[in-house]
Amino acid sequence: MTLIKSISGIRGTIGGKSGEALTPLDVVKFAAAFGSWAKQASGINKIVIGRDARLSGEMVNGLVSSTLQGLGIDVIDLGLSTTPTVEVAVPLEEAAGGIILTASHNPIQWNALKLLNSKGEFISAADGAEVLEIATNESFEFAEVKELGSYKKKEGYIDRHIEMILNLPLVDVDAIKAHKFKIAIDCVNSTGGIAVPKLLKALGVSEVQEMFCEPNGHFPHNPEPLPENIVQISKEVEHGGYDLGIIVDPDVDRLALVSDDGTPFGEEYTLVAVADYVLSQTPGNTVSNLSSTRALRDITEKRGGVYTASAVGEVNVVEAMKGNQAVIGGEGNGGIIYPELHYGRDALVGIALFLSHLAKFGKSAAMLRSTYPNYVISKNKIELTPNIDVDLVLSKIKAKYENQPLIDIDGVKVEFDSSWVHLRKSNTEPIIRIYSESESEATAEHLANKFISDIKEIISEEI
Repeated sequence: MTLIKSISGIRGTIGGKSGEALTPLDVVKFAAAFGSWAKQASGINKIVIGRDARLSGEMVNGLVSSTLQGLGIDVIDLGLSTTPTVEVAVPLEEAAGGIILTASHNPIQWNALKLLNSKGEFISAADGAEVLEIATNESFEFAEVKELGSYKKKEGYIDRHIEMILNLPLVDVDAIKAHKFKIAIDCVNSTGGIAVPKLLKALGVSEVQEMFCEPNGHFPHNPEPLPENIVQISKEVEHGGYDLGIIVDPDVDRLALVSDDGTPFGEEYTLVAVADYVLSQTPGNTVSNLSSTRALRDITEKRGGVYTASAVGEVNVVEAMKGNQAVIGGEGNGGIIYPELHYGRDALVGIALFLSHLAKFGKSAAMLRSTYPNYVISKNKIELTPNIDVDLVLSKIKAKYENQPLIDIDGVKVEFDSSWVHLRKSNTEPIIRIYSESESEATAEHLANKFISDIKEIISEEI
């Protein structure tokens, strides 16, 4: 069983012993810590919650709601919802913060509490550290009986979220309707099954083939939208004459696409295509994290903008977007952040912007994909014994490649012309993750193997 406490929230597997898995006791303790922090930080006694459709969601929802009420906090419960929907609801409800009950792309046995501040954005590292300290010390105090918080179920926020998307100037509903798109969707039996069909209907998509759209929490395959997990919809698109396949993860903050020929568009290229469209209409700057494809930098510079790489993690991307006045940004895992709507990864706005782009392009999704620089990312890791100083290993790699362009805001990223290698340590395991990208798979893998060899050599010298 697994329990992971971090500055971004708490996540773990359901069942087992307290402190070793995500048990009811752990849920209550962490919900109490966050509620206490949010109430003190904002002076507001209201928190918005929402959940994906996983099997443990109803139980965790009840625990969180009751705990917050016990602190004297009023709860606005959106019920079955999406991560980006809760994010837009928090400021609209003028709440102290939000809690999204979802383990995102993790398998069925996982659940988590994702934590939002009063802006509807993920809490900062400093705020997260405060929440962890409160939880560790159990320094929370519950309200007396006459001061208990209220509970209100509020439906309709997915519809409101969709309406906000339709009102965006770059979402061209007329162009989408005129194209008469035929689309297949895979919503992994979670809340995307509620939101995505509604969005596509509102956009005027002519035909939608729904696959796994019953929000019952029984994931039909690994819910992370990687090529190996979306084989069924890829075959459906290839043989069914569809214009596009759309896949979302259980909480609908990641978007993957399948081209009309049945091939994955590529999670990395979801952001590239959407950014290309946004930049064509509103020139400006972009941001993605250090482990995302170079293609975003290429199209940004081609459009006259400035690209910035941030540390890995949505909160870091958002911070860099604000600092660099980016008009579009996100992460290479299919996470689109469009600040015109809100500062959070949002598959729904990604779908609307991509379909606007594809409709105006006037040709197939496969042809659109072929217009972008083609890079290949190789993802590897090297496991280390706990006694190895990972920071020392990374500093020696940095010294070895000091004559190359380097970025060290999150591990070490070394650039070689159109290729790069990014090394970063895991926050939870003695592991160094090694991501490399080049214009060919062979070169990307060669670079990864070269750095793995370097790391092993450094370790052998230290032992």
